[in-house]
Amino acid sequence: MRILMRVAYDGTAYSGWQLQPNAATIEGELNKALFDLTGEEIQVIGASRTDAGVHSLGNICVFDSDTQIPAEKICYALNTRLPEDIRVTQSREVDIDFHPRHIDSEKTYEYRIWNDRFPSPVLSRYSHFSYRRIDIDKMREAAELLVGEHDFGAFCSTGSQAETTVRTIYRLDVVEEYYKDYKVDVSDDEKEDELDGFGRMIKIRVTGSGFLYNMVRIIAGTLLDIGTGLLEVSDMEKALSTHNREDAGPTAPACGLTMIGIRYK
Repeated sequence: MRILMRVAYDGTAYSGWQLQPNAATIEGELNKALFDLTGEEIQVIGASRTDAGVHSLGNICVFDSDTQIPAEKICYALNTRLPEDIRVTQSREVDIDFHPRHIDSEKTYEYRIWNDRFPSPVLSRYSHFSYRRIDIDKMREAAELLVGEHDFGAFCSTGSQAETTVRTIYRLDVVEEYYKDYKVDVSDDEKEDELDGFGRMIKIRVTGSGFLYNMVRIIAGTLLDIGTGLLEVSDMEKALSTHNREDAGPTAPACGLTMIGIRYK
C-alpha cells in the first residue's frame, strides 16, 4: 500500500529535506525510523525539498510498504522513533499511483521578520531579525506586483534545474503582528514615538502553484529591502521585467521560512 504522511519539523539542525551523504536530513531520519518500524528499506518521496534550516508545519511525503500496521496508526508508531524536532502529524492510505509532486497543488510558505531594536533569543530560530524601520505599506505595494503568472527568473538562485522559471502566485499577503505586552509602558510621547513600529512580527505569506530554488527567500529579501528603503517598489517591477537575478534583492536567511502546508486540487 502507499501511505501519505504530513510532516512537521524544526529544520535548524538539518541539511534540508533531501537525502545527502554524511549529513542529517529530514528524509534520512524518516527513512531510518520507517526501517526501525517495518524492517523494510523505504525511501520516502517528498512534495517539497526544503533547504537547510527551513521549517515545516505540513510538508507531504509518501512511501510504499507491506506493513500490517493500519495506515492511520503509523504516525503514532513512527513518532516514538523520530527525533523530537520531527513529527508526523497525519498518516493515511492513498491510491498507489498518487505522487506528491505530480498532482496540481497549492503550496503555502510564510517568511517571518522580527522587527525590533534587538534580536529575541526566543524568536530567533523561527524568524529573521531586522533592527531597521520598515515601511510595511511599501512592502505590500511591491508584493501586489508579484501576484499572477510571471517569469520569476530574477527570484531563482543559480543551480536550479527547473525547465521553466514561469510560476503562478495566487496570494501574497504582508501582515504585521504587534506584541503589545512586550513593550515597557512609557508616558513620554517622545519616547512612545521612538518605540513606534518596533516589537512586531512581519509575516510574508505566499501561496502558489510551485516555487523555484530559493524563490520565497529571495522574494522576502527583496520585500524587506524595499521596506527599509534599500530598494524602491520600481525595483520589483524591474526584476520582473528583466528576469535578472542581480536586479532582485538578497536571499533572506533560511531560519525565517516555514512551509505552512500543501493543498491538493
